[in-house]
Amino acid sequence: METTKLSSKGQVILPAAIRAANQWKAGVEFAVEDTGDGVMLRPLKPFATTTISEVAGCAGYHGKAHTLEEMDKAITAEIRGRNVRR
Repeated sequence: METTKLSSKGQVILPAAIRAANQWKAGVEFAVEDTGDGVMLRPLKPFATTTISEVAGCAGYHGKAHTLEEMDKAITAEIRGRNVRR
């Protein structure tokens, strides 16, 4: 078991062997959880980079494609309808 110390700035250095075993590089972000027995550090896993084409259509719309003009008209009509209902 390796040990480390808390610095005057509240920083803890993770031993090199643990960083290497987990392939953690500088800048890795961790969630910090207070457990009954101590503190747990859990590395945050960022979302993979995606493109618009990979996520387009994920809302489940299966109708015909609309033009920008049609979308603008629908948005304007909804805004007007919400203002009337208030």
